[in-house]
Formats: sequence, structure tokens, C-alpha cells
Amino acid sequence: MLYSIRAEQTEDICAIKEVNDLAFGREDESSLIEAIRSSEHFVPQLSLVAETSAGEVVGHILFSKIGIETEGGFVTSLALAPMAVKPDYQQRGIGSDLVREGLGRCAEAGYGSVIVLGHPQFYPKFGFIPASEKKLQGPFDVQDQYFMVCETQIGSLSGVEGMVRYPEAFFNV
Repeated sequence: MLYSIRAEQTEDICAIKEVNDLAFGREDESSLIEAIRSSEHFVPQLSLVAETSAGEVVGHILFSKIGIETEGGFVTSLALAPMAVKPDYQQRGIGSDLVREGLGRCAEAGYGSVIVLGHPQFYPKFGFIPASEKKLQGPFDVQDQYFMVCETQIGSLSGVEGMVRYPEAFFNV
């Protein structure tokens, strides 16, 4: 199957909602996307869709601004959340391609790190490691292996340690 990955456009908003609602079986993730999209944490060029050659949006990934609270102040990072592929298109590499392309675009845009709360069998193949290895703590009560970070620019987290702070949108869904 042929598909391409590109930044979302205004006309993709309904399709992005559909992708996330179908993939997760609920509306929480699409509500999160809408809240982020209408906030200062939204980075338009880092909301990506996978589109088939027939023009169907079958996947979506969102990277948005978050901060790491350190003793010296805040360090900007990105959250990867959510990432979804329509059920009929899963297990075809679309999600992996979205992650790879997204991380590359994050680096190109000058963001040094990306944080994800996700599956420890999936994300490490893209360079994610437990955030605790970089002395980062998360605000969520989850096992260490699920809260991960990836340096998109080598050394970007050198000397950075502290609490990852998510925008309010992440706590309202």
C-alpha cells in the first residue's frame, strides 16, 4: 500500500478525529488533540498524517510542547501523544513510519527531546529509553518502563534533570 506522510491541514481535522476514535475506541484522544490544537503548545508542522494514494487519512501522530522543570528553570521538550492508525491499516508499518518521520521533523525544527508514555516493546526501537535514565520524573503514576524519552539531538539532555510538566489538556481528558 502506498501512502505519504505530511503535516496536517485544516481539512484533515475530521479525518484525524475519526482515525483516533477508531484506533482507541473512544473520544479521549481526539479531545486531547483538539485541546492541544487550540493552545500555545500546538506545533502545526508536528501534527502529521499518513495519507493513502487514494487520499484517505489512515494515521496520525502529534508532537506538542511540554516542559522539564529543573532547578535552573524550564527546558522545552515535546510530548508524543497520541499516535493512531485506523484498525484496518494497523500492523503495516504506518505507525512506525509516523514515529520515524516525526522524530526527524522534531530534530529539524530544533527540538532536542521527545517524551512518550507508551509501550516499552514498541518505542525503544526508535531510540526511546526510560526517562529515569536521564534523571527525568513524570507526573503520572506509571511503571518506569512506560515513561520514556528520546534525544532527537544527541546530548540535548546533558545536565538536565527534573520533573516533566504536561499542559493542562493532558489532565482534562
